Amino acid sequence: MAEIDYKDLRNSLLSLTEGETDEVALMATFACELHHSDDRFDWTGFYRVVEPNLLKIGPYQGGHGCLVIPFSRGVCGAAARENAAQLVPDVEAFSDHIACASSTRSELVIPVKNGAGRLLGVLDIDSDQLDAFTQKDADQLADLLDKVFLNVV
Repeated sequence: MAEIDYKDLRNSLLSLTEGETDEVALMATFACELHHSDDRFDWTGFYRVVEPNLLKIGPYQGGHGCLVIPFSRGVCGAAARENAAQLVPDVEAFSDHIACASSTRSELVIPVKNGAGRLLGVLDIDSDQLDAFTQKDADQLADLLDKVFLNVV
């Protein structure tokens, strides 16, 4: 399999999620479609905001993830805390990286918000390859997340 075809992914996800407003259903569908779209993706899933400054594991594809991540720790916490995508080419160089899986070499984490701007959680994509993600990945996925989660209350 080659790298992700964002046009195909967008068409598939928008078709599958049309009219859906349940955030867990949307996260499960998004994680599944995304995970199987690209060989670079070793772990693909969501961490959900469940209380102020705290993320808990949501729907995902791949091996076990960390169950709880405070906003103050790790790449996922940084994305939630700073409300900004985190593109980490080498997790060993990220001083506060939480090693949920020893195979992870690079990571892309993107905040997930509804149409009103409320932070729902973060999309976390891990790769067992160094420098696996690009700014194009971050931009394309952020745009698609905005469209899919627009109508979540």
